[in-house]
Amino acid sequence: MTNRSPARLSLLFLPVFALFAVPVAVAAQDFEPALGPAEPFSFETLAEEAKALSQKPFEPYPVAHPELFDAIDYDAHWKIMFRKDHTVDVGDAPVQFFHQGRYFKEPVTISLVEDGEAREVLYSADYFTMPEDSPAKAVEDFAGWAGFRVMRPDMKTDWISFLGASYFRTDGPDRQYGLSARALAVDTGLARPEEFPRFTSFYLEKDDKPGDGIVIYALLDSKSVAGAYRIEAENEDGEGQVLHITSRLFFREAVERLGVAPLTSMYWYSETHRNMAFDWRPEVHDSDGLEVVTGSGEQIWRPLNNPPRVVTSSFFDENPEGFGLIQRDRNFDHYQDDGVFYNRRASAWVEPEGDWGKGAVQLVELPSDDEIYDNIVAYWLPEDLPEAGDERDFSYTLTWAATAPPNERLAETTASRIGRGGVPGQPRPGDQVKVVVDFSGPAVEGLTVDDGVEPEISVGSGAEIINAYAMPIVGTDDWRMTYDLKFDGTADTIDVRAYLAEDGEPLTETWLGQFHPGQFAPH
Repeated sequence: MTNRSPARLSLLFLPVFALFAVPVAVAAQDFEPALGPAEPFSFETLAEEAKALSQKPFEPYPVAHPELFDAIDYDAHWKIMFRKDHTVDVGDAPVQFFHQGRYFKEPVTISLVEDGEAREVLYSADYFTMPEDSPAKAVEDFAGWAGFRVMRPDMKTDWISFLGASYFRTDGPDRQYGLSARALAVDTGLARPEEFPRFTSFYLEKDDKPGDGIVIYALLDSKSVAGAYRIEAENEDGEGQVLHITSRLFFREAVERLGVAPLTSMYWYSETHRNMAFDWRPEVHDSDGLEVVTGSGEQIWRPLNNPPRVVTSSFFDENPEGFGLIQRDRNFDHYQDDGVFYNRRASAWVEPEGDWGKGAVQLVELPSDDEIYDNIVAYWLPEDLPEAGDERDFSYTLTWAATAPPNERLAETTASRIGRGGVPGQPRPGDQVKVVVDFSGPAVEGLTVDDGVEPEISVGSGAEIINAYAMPIVGTDDWRMTYDLKFDGTADTIDVRAYLAEDGEPLTETWLGQFHPGQFAPH
């Protein structure tokens, strides 16, 4: 496996994403950028441009002298510094730009919008400082912007950034970058190479609301689709970020797998699969589960896996209330990494607006052997897939917070663990594992063994449930569900559905576990 492969999704963009958290100490000064001529602009005109673009053959951007940009590797890119005194203020939002390089060869245009007019910020190498021997010196005459980031008012860190394809992300409530979002995913997880739509032009406008928010318009283009996006981004320190996203998509070609509101994350191993890695840290992941609240109100928790092969799981629904990749475990002791702080990684929650109809939340999991690989993707797959000439509109709110919105009615999963099946002191069967799931929340607080709490568990073909029971965890208000899962050797993948109930009524969210028997060596 290589961290340059498009099949690893945002791996291509990991090296320079590290730049987003670089602190800067110099305050922004009044700076007037060189601008191009004014052009009429609105979201409607951008959508019209996208529609017109979709009616023409796709033309990949011709990168001039790609070998020169190849020379701007990770180390060289790190040394290219944006001049803080060239920060561009968009209302109260200080904006800085990224330089092109090996991982970002295709330039983007960036324009400022005011009073219904857009004026392009003209590129100049004067925005950057770099060593005299920097390979970027060779591209000064024809380089452009690679992307941008929005700084906090104190200019010490940024809180949102756009860089590479249609990737963007925020640093959440704890100012720690983790998972990423994209505008659109096309053919993710199929047997052929994935298509990566790209933001080609950005238009930045002052947000009328108080604070350092910003309104971002973007033109999207790729082989199959062109589109217009409006992203109203709001930042509240200590709480996270809220993005209100509106998109209009125009399809050149039919798309087999359309991923709407895609999220991309990393999962190497956790307490669930501790045997998956030889590493000194107890857990390493940006997200530990997929949460879904269905259109009927059922809340689902699906712990993430590091599977032996590419696995796509579909959760069929109609007009879901929300879904997201979540980092529920926020205890530093469970990670012990004081360099990258996985316990602080943001969670991302998608809330659809309007009628999204029938479809599925799809989860794609790729095998991984290191933390540098983004191997998890989640998105909405509409049942009605687009054909050439079709138009689609999708609007949603994307919230970056510590966790998903809390459930006041049901207890939630706090831990999922897998170990040797059987009974201690007796011969251990090699064809079964023990599964332990912990739940916490008001719905189970105060309940005792006399209250009739029972595990409700169902399993697909290829396995059976043995000795399932539920007990309160001594010294806490939490409950634990335990069972053995016995494999019969007929299936490569086993799906389990479980929750705790009292008198037939659910007390907990629905826990969905997926098991790959080949990953569990006989004992």
